[in-house]
Amino acid sequence: MNLLDGKIVSQAVKDRLKAQTEERMLNGKKVPHLAAILIGNNGASETYVASKVKSCAEVGFKSTLIRFDEDVTEQNLIFKLTELNEDFDIDGILVQLPLPKHISEQKVIETIYPEKDVDGFHPESVGRMVQGLPAYYPATPYGILLMLAHYKIETKGKHAVVIGRSNIVGRPISIMLSKNEYPGNCTVTVCHSHTHNLKEICLQADIIVAALGIPEFLKADMVKEGVVIVDVGITRVIDETKKSGFSIKGDVDFKEVAPKCSFITPVPGGVGPMTIAALMMNTFKACEAKD
Repeated sequence: MNLLDGKIVSQAVKDRLKAQTEERMLNGKKVPHLAAILIGNNGASETYVASKVKSCAEVGFKSTLIRFDEDVTEQNLIFKLTELNEDFDIDGILVQLPLPKHISEQKVIETIYPEKDVDGFHPESVGRMVQGLPAYYPATPYGILLMLAHYKIETKGKHAVVIGRSNIVGRPISIMLSKNEYPGNCTVTVCHSHTHNLKEICLQADIIVAALGIPEFLKADMVKEGVVIVDVGITRVIDETKKSGFSIKGDVDFKEVAPKCSFITPVPGGVGPMTIAALMMNTFKACEAKD
């Protein structure tokens, strides 16, 4: 069993981006600039945004963090996004999800210009991805591809099973793994809550992407020997043995499943760091597109 270590791969991606950014500066070119919007004070969102801002500093990007109170109106948020759209110095815009219930997530996503949509959620970005055109891929699936490529995981002709069909991970990774390029060329099966014979399908898989949000759902009797597993799940579970009072669990029963795998991501430290690395990649590409 080998670990797909997201910390190692994300650091390699960031080191490369840092060198490329320094080269841009030496050539008098624009430095990438990411604008992040954070609404309210959700603990998890605070942590995610802080990591993104820190990563920008690590690779030499500029970053702007814009905070709004929980009760910000949708109109004011849309106004700020429109302002950022028109600001030439801003290359990428991200709005940290989830949003308060009184704000339309879809409206916010569609307000961001596709050329600044470094989260890859805009319908135009998704449509271009589906058609195989240049686009900003959603950060988590893109991070998974970067990790598979780093570890030189063979994907051509493999049967990939994706458990989960969210617009953030499940749907896009199923499309990306089936693309006619590396990593890709997989035969992909998408499973979800209405899938019959899930265990039998998983037992056929060479690669499994678990992205359903149920802690330790994937058990050892559901996977074959030598499988490659990417665990996207990250759930806080009460654990009185921990000082924090909780443990972080993935969608895979790691202790039982790992011995059967050729490669597997840990949780935490697997897909999480890769999501941020992929976001940095998209921001750099958005800046380059202005050259």
